Amino acid sequence: MKKTSVIDLRQPIADIVADVMAGRVTAVQLAQASLDRIAATSDYNAVLEVNPRALELAQAVDQRIAAGEKLPLAGIPFIAKDNFLTFDTHTTAASNILRPYEAIYEGAVIQRLKAAGAVLVAKANLDAFAHGSSTENSDFGPTKNPVDPTRVPGGSSGGSAAAVALGQACFATGSDTGSSVRLPASFCGVVGMMPSYGLVSRSGVVAMGSSFDTIGALVNHVTDMGLILDIIAGKDPLDATTVDRTPSYLLPSQPQPLKGTKMAVIKEYMADGIDSGVKSVIEHSIDELKSAGARISEISIPLLQKALGAYYILVPAEVSSNLARHDGIRYGYSSPDATNLEETYLLSRQHGFGAEAKRRIMIGTYVLSSGYYDAYYKRAQKVRTLIINEFKKAFQEYDALLGPVAPCLPSKSVKK
Repeated sequence: MKKTSVIDLRQPIADIVADVMAGRVTAVQLAQASLDRIAATSDYNAVLEVNPRALELAQAVDQRIAAGEKLPLAGIPFIAKDNFLTFDTHTTAASNILRPYEAIYEGAVIQRLKAAGAVLVAKANLDAFAHGSSTENSDFGPTKNPVDPTRVPGGSSGGSAAAVALGQACFATGSDTGSSVRLPASFCGVVGMMPSYGLVSRSGVVAMGSSFDTIGALVNHVTDMGLILDIIAGKDPLDATTVDRTPSYLLPSQPQPLKGTKMAVIKEYMADGIDSGVKSVIEHSIDELKSAGARISEISIPLLQKALGAYYILVPAEVSSNLARHDGIRYGYSSPDATNLEETYLLSRQHGFGAEAKRRIMIGTYVLSSGYYDAYYKRAQKVRTLIINEFKKAFQEYDALLGPVAPCLPSKSVKK
């Protein structure tokens, strides 16, 4: 049996599960290895809170296995981004206004992962309310990049990506509204996926932009992603936007031939301004795909130049609406200095929200206000639809569209 000190949680998940099911290692040993690794790498600030019942939950998994259950994630320790509602820990979304909130129910994704035998060991840092791309907007301090601690890990799921890269757990959950899984995965050197909208339930995840939010994961191996998606994808009665899934997302253990596969490089993604090193890596990947048999062309989607402008109208509008529920009354922080109801609202939000949340609330409220709705919000929705249609048209001809996740390397961290 493996000793806890030598367990590497960055191995393929299927291999670890096989060891657990064969009795070569226990869920408790895996959980302890995870907790030890979190403690040893705590200076990266990837984790906000350790689950005090992690070993107890792992012991329950070992009992299920002893009783004959076949669990696809038997004993696998995982970390949840702290905007996922979980039992046994607080859920703060890395914002002071939610401290010290304790969820009264668990999110659908967390429930499915636990049912499959996974063990929740900790909650991961993020940009507060997922507002950011560097994990520097956390009210509990920034997360360091595990490859270069002087640089940002990306965001908003920076804590999740860093935790996986550091080997603190086998995988972590993430949410993606505008690259919040994909960017930190790229910056930290792990695998991240933003599933199609509605493929994975948003129930039990603190909302940012409800018509944009998607639920994904961060892992060390592509085959791990197929395994996790196979468990968390599918309809949920608590999320009316969820859609039907394919029978299985499990990936073959060996790469498959790409002969006949049609792919296209998006011209706008490789335009002026892209870092030469990033461009070189993408071009190398394209050459490898060609060698594997893929047919690769170049296409142009000119409307992508309008995407960022539309995003910064639509998402703050939804942020403003979603954050209205944080009023100092129902949960989370309530100002002790308030002497009446109006002061409770004003002071709780003034002291509870960080600067980025306040900026997005103001922008979102403005574009939704009378006289500006048609000029901004309605126009941005039309642009969004046009961009969606352009991508639909491209996918009618191509199996995949290619480009870098980000045009540059991670920036230097400006917050200590």
